[in-house]
Amino acid sequence: MSTVLIVGATQGTGRALAAEYARRGADVVITGRTQERVAEVAEELAGESGGTVRGLALDLSRPAEIAAALESVRTVDRVVLVGMVRDMNTTRAYDVVTATTLATTKIVGYTTVVASLRERMSADASVLLFGGMAKDIPYPGSTTLTAVNAAVQGLVRTLSVELAPVRVNSLHPWAIVDSPVVVDNEQLQDMAQKMTLTGRLATMADIVDGCLFLLENPIANGIDLTLNGGIA
Repeated sequence: MSTVLIVGATQGTGRALAAEYARRGADVVITGRTQERVAEVAEELAGESGGTVRGLALDLSRPAEIAAALESVRTVDRVVLVGMVRDMNTTRAYDVVTATTLATTKIVGYTTVVASLRERMSADASVLLFGGMAKDIPYPGSTTLTAVNAAVQGLVRTLSVELAPVRVNSLHPWAIVDSPVVVDNEQLQDMAQKMTLTGRLATMADIVDGCLFLLENPIANGIDLTLNGGIA
């Protein structure tokens, strides 16, 4: 039985991917910022899937605490880093605290998880980092987010070299129609859909399918996969 760790899996894509791996019989470990919330979601996922799911409290914005939080993960075959914080932060009114939290979460936090687990990864392990389309399509307020999502690509380059033969990839989704952020925002859905060449937005199932390709295909390595339907 493989062990899958998904960091940031109490909602959205992380939760959907955890459910899929649990249905496939993996030993799934999910994390969230609070033990109460992550334990609740782990119980829900185990009930829905009939699989094995347990939860750990882990805050990516507090990297000094990450190694201790992951001590109970003895071996791991798949590591998924999807956790993030949202930051609308323009240069006109730049909030240093929120910007620092975002950068710490997705650069230092992601890297610390990988560094903490490096010696416990199996020979055929794979790592998946989540970025986002702000790296290519900046907007007012994405000042730090655009830079950080672009930095995820840099992490893929260096980590795939440092961890070899462990595979490292990243996924950069556009708006996901049934995600918590988009599902009730018709204006955002309409804007995002009109920008695509396919005329449709991804579903959570589409993104999970992309995750599984990057995590399970034995030759997929060093890839920064954009899933956006093509942007006009």
